[in-house]
Amino acid sequence: PPASQNNEQGSTLRDLLTTTAGKLRLGSTDAGIAFAPVYSTGTASGKSGRTMPNILDDIIASVVENKIPPNRAPKINVKSEVKDEPKDDRKCIQDDSSKLYSDIQYSWICDKHVLWLRDHKNINNWKLFKECWKQGRPVLVSGMHKKMNFSLWKAESISLDFGNQQADILNCKDSIISNTNVKEFWDGFEDVSKRQKIKNGETALLKLKDWPSGEDFKAMMPARYEDLLKSLPLPEYCSPEGKLNLASHLPGFFVRPDLGPRLCSAYGVAATKDHDIGTTNLHIEVSDVVNILVYVGIAKGNGVLSKSGVLKKFEEEDLDDLLRKRLKDSSELPGALWHIYAGKDADKIREFLQKIAKEQGLEVLPEHDPIRDQSWYVNKKLRQRLLEEYGVKTCTVIQFLGDAIILPAGALHQV
Repeated sequence: PPASQNNEQGSTLRDLLTTTAGKLRLGSTDAGIAFAPVYSTGTASGKSGRTMPNILDDIIASVVENKIPPNRAPKINVKSEVKDEPKDDRKCIQDDSSKLYSDIQYSWICDKHVLWLRDHKNINNWKLFKECWKQGRPVLVSGMHKKMNFSLWKAESISLDFGNQQADILNCKDSIISNTNVKEFWDGFEDVSKRQKIKNGETALLKLKDWPSGEDFKAMMPARYEDLLKSLPLPEYCSPEGKLNLASHLPGFFVRPDLGPRLCSAYGVAATKDHDIGTTNLHIEVSDVVNILVYVGIAKGNGVLSKSGVLKKFEEEDLDDLLRKRLKDSSELPGALWHIYAGKDADKIREFLQKIAKEQGLEVLPEHDPIRDQSWYVNKKLRQRLLEEYGVKTCTVIQFLGDAIILPAGALHQV
């Protein structure tokens, strides 16, 4: 069609699927979920099942039938998603949720950008989660550790069971990776005196990245794998067998993304002199992610901040009032600090980081992407500049023991 018509009908896969979803005579996969079949599901004779030409004919016919003439405005349901007005959408969700989901314990945090589900046991959580997830917003579910076998996740337990393994360990300060015995990492996890030292005598900030991962995790740690799976939040979405977990129902001929699970372990910055570095630099995941904090170690040794000192560092952040209240709760154990950005701000953040790199005299190559390369941890001073110069606000979340943070694909974050 002429270019002028491109905006009148679905020009992307998302638009096409949305437009035709109600029109297609849907087939059924082995998983029992309705999808339009891509290949014929019939016998060799072709008397049963559907073929590729048939499905294409349906799509083409449906797109033509659903085409909205340019002189007639579409009728919009008042409750439908309006992408150009996220603030109004968010307000609509919050207004509706107070009435429709009165049986769910929840709060809104981070300037009402993040949904906090406070009772992990509520079987109706998924209903409110669904409404929030439509908007591509992060969700926090607390208390997951109460469903887990805590003894399996202690540092000493993992070291005892797997200390003889070899793995890549990342020095977060200078990004140097070394292959070493896992026991060395775990021995220093809560004892600073046993940690590696870098050239100036400073304690190294180490990270055992994605070890083990995927099938290796399941094979090496079957008990922990099962403990994790039975403890996942919102199993309708997060469980590998969840009926709303689309990745679980991809046809076999698709190359599936690495869905993990992965064990990510790192020393805290409390024992380092430089508190402007992170254990995970700013980056984007290509799939939705659920991250559960299963253990928080309490480091001991010279130079380590006391508990009150650690809390003070958290309080210096731009925190939501509800998060400040959690910090004062002695039954809560804070372990990780997250900074999250919406995917729509990626281009602004990329431009900002390239600008900062030039200011610092760093070479900025055309093929260099500061987000893809995971080369930046945006410290407090830079976060303030990002807000002042580009209008991009940081969503700051403290992850306490047992908290699950669920991020939509495309959300930028650092830890």
